[in-house]
Amino acid sequence: MNTAASDDLQTLIARVALGDGAAFRHLYVLCAPRMLGVALRILVRRDRAEDAVQEAFVKVWQRASDYSATAGSPLAWLTAIVRHQALDLLRSDKRRHTESTDDDDEDGPGRLDPPDERPDPLGLLEQAIDGLRLRVCFDVVPEQQRRCLALAYYHGLTHSELAEHIAAPIGSVKVWLRRGLDRLRR
Repeated sequence: MNTAASDDLQTLIARVALGDGAAFRHLYVLCAPRMLGVALRILVRRDRAEDAVQEAFVKVWQRASDYSATAGSPLAWLTAIVRHQALDLLRSDKRRHTESTDDDDEDGPGRLDPPDERPDPLGLLEQAIDGLRLRVCFDVVPEQQRRCLALAYYHGLTHSELAEHIAAPIGSVKVWLRRGLDRLRR
């Protein structure tokens, strides 16, 4: 992330520390997609990753005054909060799973069956159909635009990070993203 964007995030965090709700919403809009990517890499399940991001941003709201620019970039601070929250949820899920398997050994009238964790066949079918539709749409987008769209929307890279990643000028990246989105809309 470039220095100007980092300064903007520092300003937003400072305003959040003062209880500025609008600054908090703006910070969330700017950073939540990338933070979701961080949480998804740890938790895999989207619903749990969304929970981690939501709980992490509650902590950001409560602890914004703890942020110190000398300790690191605002993005690193936010990422650390999300990563810790995701790891906490992962440990909690594993602990809950271990406890439920230990309880399976007990038979008795008060025993509860664990919830069915098998995937919903209809949901899987709908996801597959959506994936096929998306693939058909993506096939009409030129390779460079498709690559930029995937890195931006699936991996949460910013324009500047994307430009750095593919070694292209930021203006070209923005044009490729815009043209790719326009092509998908058609």
